[in-house]
Amino acid sequence: MAKHGKKYQEAAKLVDRDRLYSPQEAIELAKKTSFAKFDETVELHFRLGVDPQHADQQVRGVASLPNGLGKQVRVLVFTQGEGDRIARGAGADYVGADDLIKQIEGGWLEFDVAIATPDMMPKIGKLGKIIGRRGLMPNPKSGTIANPDDLPRVINEVRQGRVEFKLDKTALIHLPIGKASFSDDKLVENLSSVVEAIVSAKPSGAKGQFIRSVSLATSMGPGIKLDIRPILNLGTT
Repeated sequence: MAKHGKKYQEAAKLVDRDRLYSPQEAIELAKKTSFAKFDETVELHFRLGVDPQHADQQVRGVASLPNGLGKQVRVLVFTQGEGDRIARGAGADYVGADDLIKQIEGGWLEFDVAIATPDMMPKIGKLGKIIGRRGLMPNPKSGTIANPDDLPRVINEVRQGRVEFKLDKTALIHLPIGKASFSDDKLVENLSSVVEAIVSAKPSGAKGQFIRSVSLATSMGPGIKLDIRPILNLGTT
């Protein structure tokens, strides 16, 4: 087990490990336990009541964050023809087809989200080993494959803030909901959107209690257990 530093240990003393905190209380406490010199990310960690080994119990989706993640998102769009004009008009940072593919094959990866029109998918398939491993490959489940007319909407959603989530091999989901510098209300709103998205992604094969536990923490801070009942209320209102 990793040995934590003195600052972490002092922060951990503020957390009652036997208590379940409301979302508002947990966010307030997370800010108090944030000791890094940089603006830490606030993260949610879900333990789900599913078996990742079964195909009908996979959990994957996208959560739109009404208050974003506190960072500028660089958007790349693989498209051509009319799609090129629309994407540029919608404010995409990088737009192109074969030229962008060659750049990426050469090692360039200065973007955060990749979107593609359907006609480009056969061409960018060969980039799977490069951008697929980094979670940047456009795919329908994440909503990053769009017809030209839908590009402005998708680009705007990406700009506003959205996070993809996927169940790992240990039935856990980890994802950010903002920065410690955000107001409490903004973090609660983002948290609510994330919970709603995960509840909506409940697979058909899930039996019994779907969300087993949830904890909240900053990048460097200790975990804070959340009271699951108000969280589920947030996600279903």
